[in-house]
Amino acid sequence: MSNIKHTIGKVGLAVTGLILHLAFYVCVAVLLFWVAKTSYEFGYQVFNQQAMSPGEGQEVTVVVQDTGDILKVGKILESKGLISNAYVFVIQEFLSNYHGELQPGTYLLSTAYTPTRIMGIMAGDQEQAGISAR
Repeated sequence: MSNIKHTIGKVGLAVTGLILHLAFYVCVAVLLFWVAKTSYEFGYQVFNQQAMSPGEGQEVTVVVQDTGDILKVGKILESKGLISNAYVFVIQEFLSNYHGELQPGTYLLSTAYTPTRIMGIMAGDQEQAGISAR
């Protein structure tokens, strides 16, 4: 009788170990899928710039006092509804032609502008601001 209990105990431990290993691998697979999905979505937002409201948009006045902290600028723009994610804006600014060029000031921006156009206006790019040289 003791031999049977011992054998059943070994089988139970083996099955439990198998179930725990399987659960661990399922959790790792779900975590990897989540990381991949989140990374893809973040990269998609960085490189596929979209205006918050295509078409006419809504004009918003933005006051930026310090452009040394791009995340702070991004949070201001996000709070005004001009961009969807301040962290994405930081990466976009870093990769753009306007890196380090944004100037403090008061700006009249539109929700129809892409992040690149907003950066161009804040950097003083006349073409992005819609001012044509005659």
